[in-house]
Amino acid sequence: MNDSGTNTQSLPQLLNLIRTPGFIPGARVVRRSFADLTTLRIGGAPAAVVACSRPTSLAAVVSFFDAHGYPLLVLGGGSNVVVGDGDQAQNTVVVWATDASQKDLIAAADVGAVGVHSADNDSTGDISIDVDSGIVRAYAGVTFDRLVAKTVAAGLSGLECLSGIPGSVGATPVQNVGAYGAEVSQVLSRVQLYERGQRGEYQAGREHELTSEEKEMDATRPDPFLHWVDPEELELSYRHSNLKHTERAVVTAVEFQLCTDGLSQPLRFGELARKLGVDEADAKAGNENARRPVAEVREAVLELRAGKGMVLDPEDHDTWSAGSFFTNPIVEGVEARDAVIAAVRSKCGDAEADSMPVYSAGRGGASEDAAVDGAESSGAQGNSMERFKFSAAWLIERAGFAKGWHVDGNGAAALSSKHTLALTNRGYATSKDIVELARAVRDGVREAFGVTLVPEPVWVGASLD
Repeated sequence: MNDSGTNTQSLPQLLNLIRTPGFIPGARVVRRSFADLTTLRIGGAPAAVVACSRPTSLAAVVSFFDAHGYPLLVLGGGSNVVVGDGDQAQNTVVVWATDASQKDLIAAADVGAVGVHSADNDSTGDISIDVDSGIVRAYAGVTFDRLVAKTVAAGLSGLECLSGIPGSVGATPVQNVGAYGAEVSQVLSRVQLYERGQRGEYQAGREHELTSEEKEMDATRPDPFLHWVDPEELELSYRHSNLKHTERAVVTAVEFQLCTDGLSQPLRFGELARKLGVDEADAKAGNENARRPVAEVREAVLELRAGKGMVLDPEDHDTWSAGSFFTNPIVEGVEARDAVIAAVRSKCGDAEADSMPVYSAGRGGASEDAAVDGAESSGAQGNSMERFKFSAAWLIERAGFAKGWHVDGNGAAALSSKHTLALTNRGYATSKDIVELARAVRDGVREAFGVTLVPEPVWVGASLD
């Protein structure tokens, strides 16, 4: 959320400017609460909501409110955010990157105009797909699973393991979204950004000579500068990029480079590989025998996610969540790994300790996603140490938190009845209920195993500490 500049005009005045036809094409003032805008379905009404249906309108609206000093929150699908119930959230202007397929929210004249173009042979306005090259571009507000479905239907591979993940395209590089052994970073080609505070040539275009009234309006009109960056500039790692937890830039569009042969990458994730009949040896080797048609992989992933309450369903409170609430903890060095295993052995016994899932996470610097109390690596060893990843869900369950668990006397928020990694709103929760539940789980795992779980969602007007 950003709060810069000076309030030179009242919020109603600024909203009336946005309502002026032609002021910011593709922008529309709408009425929505945070409960409407987030998959956790908590939170009251923000100060205002402006829906944007194209990259230029998204950047222009952010630039406009930044210049006038109003606190902003840029939202897409709202699937990875916890919004508080206090003044901070209520005084925030939400800039909402919307999917052009949501025609009840977007003016008909705005549908299909996004400002990303290619010589593609299957373009649908806010999504462009070149089936020959495998290049796919999409506006940040596009529902991510709609994009995945279109790429699978086009016979392109690379996103199929990410089927069913809620949220918008723009959030995927920020979080380096991943599931079932795949990550966005593996197929990310470029990301279009609006660097906040920069101005450039106004990109909406002119169809006629400006009137005196329009010239006066133009003096107030935001003039954002959009540019493309390579993935290397984002410093992508496990569920992280250098855009996360900062406000320096807004993702306006994303480009992917997918494979054109219609087969998935080798399936290495055990649960998915077994469901699709991949031999264990082939899965471990990651060879050609571990590949499957993308449509089959998507169907299998959706079935697995639905079984865990990880596919949005308004009738199922298990899906009223922010997805996987905690990242899988990563620790550095054999000593830290063995400390966790020893703690599990002490609490749960030899059988559990010997069978607990532990994965290599490569080598690198200190991870922000976990710490083992009393066993952090020293800066001197730093970048050369091997890292190990544990299953957050496994640790949560072994720490005594079963599916459906909730804090005594407070059933408004509970762990999903299908998956312990999802913290859910049972229909009447507030942000305080979610915070209380998350804190209990985090502290319980830390007490049991010495591992501090790190929450994945963005916090607005709320905090776990």
